[in-house]
Amino acid sequence: MEDAVIPKLKAAFKLPVIIHHTILTAGEGESYLAEKIADIEDSLPPYIKLAYLPKLGQVRLRLSAYGENETFLKEKVEGFAAQITERVGASVVAQEDIPLEKAILNFMAERELTLSTAESCTGGYIAHLITQHAGSSKVFFGGAVSYSYELKESILGVKNETLWQYGAVSQETVTEMVEGALLNFKSDYAIAVTGIAGPDGGTDEKPVGTVWIGVACAKKTVTRKFQFGSKRQQNIERTAIAGAQHA
Repeated sequence: MEDAVIPKLKAAFKLPVIIHHTILTAGEGESYLAEKIADIEDSLPPYIKLAYLPKLGQVRLRLSAYGENETFLKEKVEGFAAQITERVGASVVAQEDIPLEKAILNFMAERELTLSTAESCTGGYIAHLITQHAGSSKVFFGGAVSYSYELKESILGVKNETLWQYGAVSQETVTEMVEGALLNFKSDYAIAVTGIAGPDGGTDEKPVGTVWIGVACAKKTVTRKFQFGSKRQQNIERTAIAGAQHA
């Protein structure tokens, strides 16, 4: 198609040029982004359109240009893309239309960094997202799906007293999970998640959708609490995306 059919079509017909540029963002909602870049969007010429393509925890901003002069359109699109990227700042993950986890894999592969996971409420979903991409073995060592207290202790080194005093869904437990993964799996970075996916199992103190996420390297451990909804599959997906965002 690319080598034979498309060149023949271009030669036979006078077709307009279409240029796309996608900016992948994470951690900010569509309405927030729209407000933040409203003046840039308003300044777009008629031949360039901006589309917001939201997904759980992420938004793709796609600039599309239509016209006759390919070089001119590319320059204009790249100029507006640079303005948006500068304005959005730390929310930008990639300058191409790829999944969030693939952007992380590319970033880590370029720097020869490695990653492991310790999953509870996501049941291996984070590992699935990572390993569905070719070449993931260059970065991803593997991980543990540790639902029970016993496996959290034996595989990750979580202390028994931590689990019984604070519970599996706690900052203390996710800290020991992620640091245990880092130590035992010998990766440069690790992600750990523990939470209540639902639809049952919640309490007044820790309702369904409560999730703790931890990310660690040798020099630093970061943990964060999230409160998602009551739908199990959505909670699993949102936890995985949030974990990837903070990697």
